[in-house]
Amino acid sequence: MRPWPGGAKSWGIAMADTDKSLQELDGLFAEARSTPPVLPDHLSAAILADAARVQPEYQPAEPARQPLWRQLAEALGGWPALGGLAAASAAGLWIGLAPPSFMPDPVALAGYEDSSTAFADGSYDMALMLSEDLQ
Repeated sequence: MRPWPGGAKSWGIAMADTDKSLQELDGLFAEARSTPPVLPDHLSAAILADAARVQPEYQPAEPARQPLWRQLAEALGGWPALGGLAAASAAGLWIGLAPPSFMPDPVALAGYEDSSTAFADGSYDMALMLSEDLQ
């Protein structure tokens, strides 16, 4: 590591390590990394025997059952998807109850009729029709 020009200091501490004893340690660490440690055969056999003894006792924990509403939420895509679904449902209800002027009336599209369109001849007044029958 290069020292700062002019031996700069920050709060009285030198900005770079220039200790030569650390460089000797770096050489020793590099030598230790070049030769990996060897595991003794008896230790390897003991570890494998212990693993073989413990392995049949191991049982994975059963996953906790989630409530039906949480399973449904995950199937739909999580909370972001449910938020979009709620917004689309609210917009659909709003448009269905109070449609804009350029959209047709959903009640008329559903086939429901009010009393003015239910009679074949709705232009006649009922009192007038009854008075003609009496004459």
